[in-house]
Amino acid sequence: MNVDQIKRVYLIGIGGIGMSALARYFHASGCTVYGYDRTETELTTALVDEGIAVIYEDNVDLIPAEFAQPSVESLIIFTPAIPKDLKIKNLFVDRGFTVYKRSEVLGFLSANRFTIGVAGTHGKTTTSTMIAHVLKDSGYDCSAFLGGISSNYNTNVLFGQNNVLVVEADEYDRSFLTLHPNIAVVTSADADHLDIYGDQSHLIESFELYLDRVVEGGTSIVKIGLPFVGDISYSRDSSGADAYAMNIQVIDGDFYFDYVQGETCIKDIKLGIPGLHNVENAVAAITVALLLGIDQEKIVRALANFRGAKRRFEYIVKGDRHVYIDDYAHHPEELRAFLSSMRRLYPEKKLTAIFQPHLYSRTRDFVDDFAEVLGMADELWLMEIYPARELPIAGVNSKWLLEKINLDTKYLMTLQEILDRIENEKPELIVTMGAGDIDRLVKPIKKILENI
Repeated sequence: MNVDQIKRVYLIGIGGIGMSALARYFHASGCTVYGYDRTETELTTALVDEGIAVIYEDNVDLIPAEFAQPSVESLIIFTPAIPKDLKIKNLFVDRGFTVYKRSEVLGFLSANRFTIGVAGTHGKTTTSTMIAHVLKDSGYDCSAFLGGISSNYNTNVLFGQNNVLVVEADEYDRSFLTLHPNIAVVTSADADHLDIYGDQSHLIESFELYLDRVVEGGTSIVKIGLPFVGDISYSRDSSGADAYAMNIQVIDGDFYFDYVQGETCIKDIKLGIPGLHNVENAVAAITVALLLGIDQEKIVRALANFRGAKRRFEYIVKGDRHVYIDDYAHHPEELRAFLSSMRRLYPEKKLTAIFQPHLYSRTRDFVDDFAEVLGMADELWLMEIYPARELPIAGVNSKWLLEKINLDTKYLMTLQEILDRIENEKPELIVTMGAGDIDRLVKPIKKILENI
């Protein structure tokens, strides 16, 4: 495909974080952009405000006349998360259009660029956003397709003046195998997406194939302890890694650490976002920046003013009486990293955790791991499972999960029950966690806590 010929684009599932980034990219490139999604969200509203046409009804009569027949000037992109019987997608297929996955289009866009790909079952959004920020803030520059909304730039796509591209390399549906990275980072490879891979061995095989796609002369940076190795290993502690953090401290709620790789030692780095797992992410980001020859002082400055990505350890309320943090964590290991950091930051406060499981299959596959890690909270408010693309599985529900959690204070609650309880109990430390529509709680909870 010659991307330079494209004049009009239709995105099916435009409201997804990755799809919306492509929508913004093509819109900024001068293309006319249209899209469909099943529900209106803050993100789709933002796209409309930016001049992108979005519909919310699976009605083929609403497809613009410009897409009556295939053309080299037309591009159709879809996300695998959409239902197979979606009428809009099927009409494009019937009309003879080639419909491309988001990952395939990312492959086209990165083909002639120096690409930094960040993969991993968790940690990839924050790490890719951190790398992109360091490159931007230091003046090195880059373009970027991110899997979250950068809090520094309030967008999920960045435009640079050079040929460097930072991209979140998604393992779901083997999407990252369209890339040819010059620098490939792998942050984790815990069992996940077993509805796609079947078992962890096939997931591992997919990551190995991703690393095989590093171009000749390129570099792979892999977290130590994974079932495969890269050119450079990293960790948040020394444990045999090539690059690692030392002297990790929490001072007035901020994380500080030293970075070590061989003879290189960068001292007293302040991280703009909290979390032990984010110290580890920062080690990966620093390693990439040093490979690119970025000045150490510029790296340190960028990390200090890094504000993370929306819904990644995001402070919503931070005051003397109440602290409320929202996080996208939806895998047991993500939850463990997040809750461990909460315990380190606020050891004296009672932790009230609100969690919405994501996918019936993930809940079934990791129910015992979820039960163990959710027991790290002092009090748990559990929401019903967010199904996303799945149909219900008999016997798999939040009541089943709740019964397995060894915690004295635990409840199964609706959204409204949660808001009413916050109003009545006024918890001092509260977190919301999950990848479904739990983000609907963020604004109402913030409003309640700020008015107490």
